[in-house]
Amino acid sequence: QVRLVESGGGLVQPGGSLRLSCAASGSIVYSPVMGWYRQAPGKQRELVASITSGGNTNYPDSVKGRFTIARGSAENTVSLQMNSLKPEDTAVYYCNADVIVHTLRQYNIWGQGTQVTVSS
Repeated sequence: QVRLVESGGGLVQPGGSLRLSCAASGSIVYSPVMGWYRQAPGKQRELVASITSGGNTNYPDSVKGRFTIARGSAENTVSLQMNSLKPEDTAVYYCNADVIVHTLRQYNIWGQGTQVTVSS
């Protein structure tokens, strides 16, 4: 069984920073893409950052220059460094990954989500 576990969410003041971490567990042999999504109340889930196995990153304009995604030193881990946080960044943040397991089947999996609240 493969699953993603997130950590690092919490309450932060505007202008502050948080670092989210995600680790995949299970018999994963390859992860072509890992990323972070967020969903605020009443809004659709949206991509906030993604990174390929080759290190190519993608960010929407809303977070570009403030958020940084990176693969961890351990295999199949990913982090999201969030700086200069704004109240509109408040959402549940979800880790997401394409994974290929030892049977060579490919899955897209989601973490359970971690709450990020930006408020004074």
